[in-house]
Amino acid sequence: MLEFRHVTFQYEVEDFNIIDDLSFHIAPGEFVSIIGASGCGKSTIFRLTNQLLPMKSGEILVGGKDIHAQKRYCGYMPQKDLLFPWRTVGQNLRLPLEIRGGLSNAEMEARVDAALAQVGLADAKDKAPSELSGGMRQRAAFARTVLTDSELLLLDEPFSALDFLTRISMQEWLLGQWEADRKTVLFITHDVEEAIFLSSRVLVVEETPIRRLTSIEVPAGYPRTRACLRDPRMIELREQLIDLLRKRGVQ
Repeated sequence: MLEFRHVTFQYEVEDFNIIDDLSFHIAPGEFVSIIGASGCGKSTIFRLTNQLLPMKSGEILVGGKDIHAQKRYCGYMPQKDLLFPWRTVGQNLRLPLEIRGGLSNAEMEARVDAALAQVGLADAKDKAPSELSGGMRQRAAFARTVLTDSELLLLDEPFSALDFLTRISMQEWLLGQWEADRKTVLFITHDVEEAIFLSSRVLVVEETPIRRLTSIEVPAGYPRTRACLRDPRMIELREQLIDLLRKRGVQ
């Protein structure tokens, strides 16, 4: 679903490539997390994928096709929900449909209603974002991302600003959503336990510049509950990942 081929990128203010000849791939339907320290270049991978930044060299393919030859090939959810305060929740969800065009008002409303129902916010359509809790805002932002109708979803630390219990609840909720529709998800997090709970694979940034991502399989199948985190293999993996980051001096 997503493939980087020898991708290199350098910020103008830097004198080195933060992404240097990087190659990796994500298979269709996978849930894969990227972990690493702040500033190591994780979010840069997302910005290159959605063309917010131009590559210095290399290729990025989605669905086997170059991203420059495509539109609406991925949905992107940044750390903050970025819901427009002057729009209602329903109007915020309409935004990707309005940008895409080609749908009547009735069709857009039907899709918005279905998306809100899917994330448990059917009664929030006419509310302002300020009337929602943090978890509800993140669910609304996720529904808006899904309405891009993309098979590839890029989720950049979507739960980092939430309190502990809300974050756990949102992790379980997101896993349920993914198990239902099996879209391809690439998920950035600083939280090792969050990464292994959600993912089938974890990609570790061990160095900057990023020249490779170390891929580690998670020894738990789906469907999955938090009880899996007590499995000795999962505990061992958690400690392995923490030690791996510490040894590289990026945690």
